[in-house]
Amino acid sequence: MKEDIIGRLNALRQQMAARNIAATVIPQGDPHQSEYISDHWQLRRFLSGFTGSAGTLVVTAENALLWTDSRYFLQAGIQLDGSGITLMKDGLEDTPSIAAWLCHNVHAGDTVGIDGMVNSATETAALAAALEKEGINLVADFDAADEIWPDRPALPVCPVTIHDDSFAGKSAKDKIADMLALAARDEHADAIFISALDEIAWMLNIRSTDVRYNPVVTSFLYISRNGSTLLIDSAKLTPEVSDYLAGQGVATAPYADVRKFIEAIPEGTRVLVEPHRNAVAIVNALGSRAILGTSPIALAKSCKNDTQIAGIRRAMARDGVAMVRSLMEIQRRSQDESNPLTELEVAKILLHYRSADPMFRDESFGTIAGFGPHGAIVHYEADEQSNAVIRNGNLLLIDSGAQYPDGTTDLTRTISIGEPTPEQKRDFTLVMKGHIALGTAIFPAGTTGHQLDVLARHFLWNEGLNYLHGTGHGVGFFLNVHEGPQSIRLNHVPTPLMPGMLTSNEPGLYRENVHGIRCENLVLCIPAMTTEFGRFLKFETVTLCPFDIKLFDKAIMTDAEIAWVNDYHKTVRETLLPLLATDEERNWLIAATANI
Repeated sequence: MKEDIIGRLNALRQQMAARNIAATVIPQGDPHQSEYISDHWQLRRFLSGFTGSAGTLVVTAENALLWTDSRYFLQAGIQLDGSGITLMKDGLEDTPSIAAWLCHNVHAGDTVGIDGMVNSATETAALAAALEKEGINLVADFDAADEIWPDRPALPVCPVTIHDDSFAGKSAKDKIADMLALAARDEHADAIFISALDEIAWMLNIRSTDVRYNPVVTSFLYISRNGSTLLIDSAKLTPEVSDYLAGQGVATAPYADVRKFIEAIPEGTRVLVEPHRNAVAIVNALGSRAILGTSPIALAKSCKNDTQIAGIRRAMARDGVAMVRSLMEIQRRSQDESNPLTELEVAKILLHYRSADPMFRDESFGTIAGFGPHGAIVHYEADEQSNAVIRNGNLLLIDSGAQYPDGTTDLTRTISIGEPTPEQKRDFTLVMKGHIALGTAIFPAGTTGHQLDVLARHFLWNEGLNYLHGTGHGVGFFLNVHEGPQSIRLNHVPTPLMPGMLTSNEPGLYRENVHGIRCENLVLCIPAMTTEFGRFLKFETVTLCPFDIKLFDKAIMTDAEIAWVNDYHKTVRETLLPLLATDEERNWLIAATANI
């Protein structure tokens, strides 16, 4: 495998030399600026062997380096070992940015090449500005993928399905009208060009299986006062879907003709395009017609309507039933020495019970089941080589979720296999204290996630502990498990938390080579009160699954924190008990949600 990586990098360097390219930057990306991408666009993975969902490869004649964030430091270190690729730990003080590294390692007069269809306009502009100061050129037409990747997977052609208005709560025609009205009001635009796949799926109430775990449709969408067009491979469309789109006022055109379509947009049309969510090649094709601004779609999508919120609550209850059954089997199997339980089998158990639900469509991401030291690898995914046997004496971290037509789930539970140690209980409880503090926060309208993040970290920081990932990400509605624009994290994200936003609450603690802990529920932002000081908001926890009551250290908990755990477990118990099928299941849940 490592020899394959070296050979692929050498093939890339030959293409670079032929074009007189001194360095190239290859992100984990596609023309839609997606976090999760189809196999066709996995060039960075093909060239590096690193399988994480975030990371950028930089290659020169002499060097290859891969930048990734703290979620993947351990994984990347293992996967890059022996490949000749240097791991650059993004976010650490002594790690230079990609632009800074290039400025110090590429000579004035040389050229850096990128693929303009997979690099966003925002990132490209920032890189070009930095390189220009050092006299380094940037070209955005270097795409060597086909030449160096002979068996490159084809673009996906999975069929499109209609996401019924009874789930979505609003028709595509109405959404198009609303978004165009907002674009005209806020940006004086006549049209919007949309590349982001989750935004297109939400806008048109359509879904597909083009990207694993993300029910999106590979396409571009142009909406305007004079009509809308979905650019898509026609092989994906059934007669029913074509008729549906026509009924919503949406024509179709070939996906491959996107640049030709853009160039045919009449001069003088003011087209709103969001530069960080569109490729630089798209923005360049629009030329003077482009209005670089903030699209209203992401914010509208993030604020779930009443129909969606009702669906989310139903989905959480059904998912909670599947989790009860899964945790029961995991607990039983972990004590069966004659049939040892492994990490891969944990993932199979979760999939088995979730898929028994007739409304189950897919997992919302690959299950993370990390036992002991593997739990400290934040986005660990077991394979046949790493697959650990789960035995008494350590913690099992399980992060998983599902896609249902009425909601997307994502939760993490850390459970003790056997009796927990005092250190395990203390670590777990410090994480839970932060989880509770964030989940019970009341805050004024206009508050951002950055302002709340410290609540989740406060108790860890007091002990000199920390975690490097974000505390909360937005969650789609039968869409991507990670969405914006809101976020709860250390760095500033300007979007305030607003009613209807569904966000994760997932502080953690990771002791390398020892154990990992993460406690995650999804929380819905709802009104709290209005006083003479203004409008206040709060969170409603909507995930329904017990925490491991053996892991709580009551000696370091306040009465209010203990009451929160007991009240949460009472809600879980009262909601799920009527949905369970057997006395064994009901008795397990009653015991699992007993007062601590």
